[in-house]
Amino acid sequence: MLLSYIWVLMIVGSVICSFITGRSAILAAAITEGADKSISLLFSMAGVMCLWTGIMKIADKSGISAGIAGILSPVLSKLMPDYAKDSSALKAVSANITANMLGLGNAATPLGIKAMKEMQKHNRLGDKPNNSMIMFVVINTASVQIIPASTAALRKAAGSTDPYSILPLVWISSALALLAGIIVTAALNRNGGVQNG
Repeated sequence: MLLSYIWVLMIVGSVICSFITGRSAILAAAITEGADKSISLLFSMAGVMCLWTGIMKIADKSGISAGIAGILSPVLSKLMPDYAKDSSALKAVSANITANMLGLGNAATPLGIKAMKEMQKHNRLGDKPNNSMIMFVVINTASVQIIPASTAALRKAAGSTDPYSILPLVWISSALALLAGIIVTAALNRNGGVQNG
């Protein structure tokens, strides 16, 4: 809700400043140009997003997602001890992590919501998130991206001749962010976390 107010404030402020400085024609041209570019960007990204979302569907139907879930489950069960290895909650978490690893923010979002709903079903703290739920939010936010599809699509739309040249830096930065997030969250959870706070 607060974000909506911020956007309105920015838009109204821009219009007022354009009138004060006598640049309303420039603002009008920028609005038109921006709208035009946003449609072009949308179409250029749609192909990449459809491709990887389709691959995720194939991976799900073929059992690859289940295999990835099996690989991730020993680690996830340590990080999220409130849920059993074979629980529906950790399977949903694995699907979300897989989508994030492919850089599919749009596909990962509904999977993340589903995972949180599954975790909430077995949450003994009621409306208060348990430590495993907090760990999931951190892992989801600071996810390792093996194939940053969305970012590559944005770079391609902006004219990059090699949109995947950022891969090594994405791997390093996302891995370090994830590691830092897990360490800090685990330390806070060990020192009381939400259950005693």
